[in-house]
Amino acid sequence: MTGDDRATALAAYAICFEELTSDHLEALSPLLADDVRFRDPFSDVRGRQAVLGIFRHMFEAMEAPTFVVLDQAVGKEACYLKWRFSGRVKSAARREIEIIGMSEVTFSEDGLVISHIDHWDAASQVFGLFPVLGPLLRWLSRGFSPAR
Repeated sequence: MTGDDRATALAAYAICFEELTSDHLEALSPLLADDVRFRDPFSDVRGRQAVLGIFRHMFEAMEAPTFVVLDQAVGKEACYLKWRFSGRVKSAARREIEIIGMSEVTFSEDGLVISHIDHWDAASQVFGLFPVLGPLLRWLSRGFSPAR
C-alpha cells in the first residue's frame, strides 16, 4: 500500500468517525479487517464485532457523543488522527466531557484497518472531572512534576 493509498484510506476512516451515530454504526464495519485490534485506556479487543461493541457501548453510555478530526498524518508504517471527542456521560449526571486524543491507525494491503490504538490521558481528561478522583489525581501528579 502506497502512502497515497494510506492517505485515502485514512481520510475515509476519519470521515466515518465524524459521521458516526448509533443508527449508522455499521458504516464502520466495512472499513475494519476481520481481526482488527482496538486499544484505548479502557479496552483492548480484537475482532470487528468486538470493536463495534466498544462503539455500541459508547453510544449507550454517552449522550450526544461526537468526534471531530482535528488533523491527519500519514507515516511510513502507521497513520495518525488527532481528534476531539465530546458528549455527556449518562451515569455521571450527564456531565459534559471533552477529550483530545490521537489514534494510531494501521492498514492492511487491501486498505482495511488492522490496528487502531488510541492515545489519550484518561486520568486528567475523564477521571479528573469527578469530585473524589479529581483532587486525588492532581495531588498524585504533583509528585511527578518538577519542583517549582
